[in-house]
Amino acid sequence: MGKVTGFLEIDRNDRRYEPASDRVRHYREFVIPLGDEGTRNQAARCMDCGIPFCHTGCPVNNQIPDWNDLVYSGDWRGALKNLHSTNNFPEVTGRVCPAPCEASCTLNLIEEPVTIKTIEAAIADRGFQEGWVVPERTATKTGKRIAIIGSGPAGMACAQQLARAGHDVHVYEKHAKAGGLLRYGIPDFKMEKEIVDLRVAQMEAEGVTFHYNAHVGIDMPAKALLDEYDALILSGGAEKPRDLPIEGRDLRGVHFAMDFLPQQNRRVSGEPQSGADPILADGKYVVVIGGGDTGSDCIGTSFRQGAVAVTQLEIMPMPPEQEDKLMTWPNWPLKLRTSSSQEEGAEREFSVVTTHFSGRDGRVKRLHCARADESFKPVPGTEFELKADLVLLAMGFVSPVQEGMIEELGLELDRRGNILANEDDYQTSNPKVFTAGDMRRGQSLVVWAIREGRQAAHSVDKHLMGETTLPR
Repeated sequence: MGKVTGFLEIDRNDRRYEPASDRVRHYREFVIPLGDEGTRNQAARCMDCGIPFCHTGCPVNNQIPDWNDLVYSGDWRGALKNLHSTNNFPEVTGRVCPAPCEASCTLNLIEEPVTIKTIEAAIADRGFQEGWVVPERTATKTGKRIAIIGSGPAGMACAQQLARAGHDVHVYEKHAKAGGLLRYGIPDFKMEKEIVDLRVAQMEAEGVTFHYNAHVGIDMPAKALLDEYDALILSGGAEKPRDLPIEGRDLRGVHFAMDFLPQQNRRVSGEPQSGADPILADGKYVVVIGGGDTGSDCIGTSFRQGAVAVTQLEIMPMPPEQEDKLMTWPNWPLKLRTSSSQEEGAEREFSVVTTHFSGRDGRVKRLHCARADESFKPVPGTEFELKADLVLLAMGFVSPVQEGMIEELGLELDRRGNILANEDDYQTSNPKVFTAGDMRRGQSLVVWAIREGRQAAHSVDKHLMGETTLPR
């Protein structure tokens, strides 16, 4: 796999970033690729480990050693074909996935892991540059019509698979453009939206029909789709945010992250705003509550809008700087990670609980906090305050929005409020309705959404046709 002695001879060398002082001035991607030779050298580090744990570390089970070997051998087109056999959108995961495959890399036990994510992105980008990513049309049509609600990564992956199986696939999206969180949640500086547009164009050429500004369950009845289509797949995501119901929550200037981030993405793309008041960080002291990826996206966006200072609060204690690899490998380790946005100048505070907000003339001005104990309760005597003109709540999502479509269809829910369906067939309590992605599993990664979309497509095709050749 790669060069037999490559891992002994070549050090890990990953992509670099533009300097923070430059990249905060724009919303474009700022990752500097390694180039063909650099990528080939990194692929050469993939060792003949016998059991490639990276396969299981990757939710879509990418055949990582195989395409590493193909890149090392110079067969980029073969590498792309292999990569597409398990992943519909490697150009997306090569940018925004946290790369659990690298944590599972056998080389990670004693050395630094192979730069799997970087190589994946290089293969996908090379495919687009060379014109190798083309529509894969099928001449055989089944006569079956399928509706997919939600055009995020789960819905798009499911739609593409089913269209290639010969079904007439219609995707209903409540927003003006396709992509879900890929378009409206992930900032352009992490992933420019041309990437989504290229895949949408490919899928349209493959026969997928997109219906925009179509909010199923609100603007149009969900039950009408049940009568019109042979199967209905729900992939609308987990959009109900976790709130912070404390004193002062109703002050102006306290917003959910997903009210803030989509606005900026629409500004960058020139898409009209939805009519809500603009939420801007320019000239403000910003506090982000929540230490995950969404919080990090809020930090990078705030700096680009011209925030005076940004502080990020995390209720959990600071994780260790290094994991005990012999204890955690090949599983995803808990350790301190610093995102590119956090590197741009954010102050990070751990073990902090916010007790209340205070303000003046109805607008937030300060956060009142305390250090948190092991039960996440305030420790007496540790109280402190933070200046805040804008507070962004990025504490995750608790479930899909149940009002509207889910209630109308009367589907059973699990104990967390997600649509109840297993990973064997993704079928809900209504045998004609299937579900995939965050709407079923809860808030998760893009790569898990792609996996579930592909597997749901397999189940739907088998349900309608009695058999299927689609991979799981």
